[in-house]
Amino acid sequence: MLFQVHFLALLAEERGAGDLASVADGCREKLIRRHPHVFGSERAESADVVLENWGRIKRENERGGEVFGDLPESLPAALYARKVLKRGASAGLYEAEAGAGVSFEQHGDALLQAVEAAHADGVDPELALRHAADRLRADIDPSA
Repeated sequence: MLFQVHFLALLAEERGAGDLASVADGCREKLIRRHPHVFGSERAESADVVLENWGRIKRENERGGEVFGDLPESLPAALYARKVLKRGASAGLYEAEAGAGVSFEQHGDALLQAVEAAHADGVDPELALRHAADRLRADIDPSA
């Protein structure tokens, strides 16, 4: 965390947009805002409640109440799809189906097989996944 604060401070200084103190203060404010169960009067009875609150706070304060807000177009399709799924679930608009005890390796194999099938059919798997994630995003929040 300290490395990230220092790195952001160096970038801010290079751009004339702040210094180490302003970046550290921004990080402090963000921690306080996102964790009212630690720094405020809110109560969180479980880790699930903490995560629900954290998602709500990010959505309301940092994305203007939008489910998806600003998802970077530059993300690789798998990361983009993961964020679409995570933000939809955090807003209570999407529920992922569990993998029924599927292992890490089995998930990797399934993904590799999907890429192999797309390649064999002449389909770019990156573009196909991005398109599928965009369709899901539109289904979850048609205003997005």
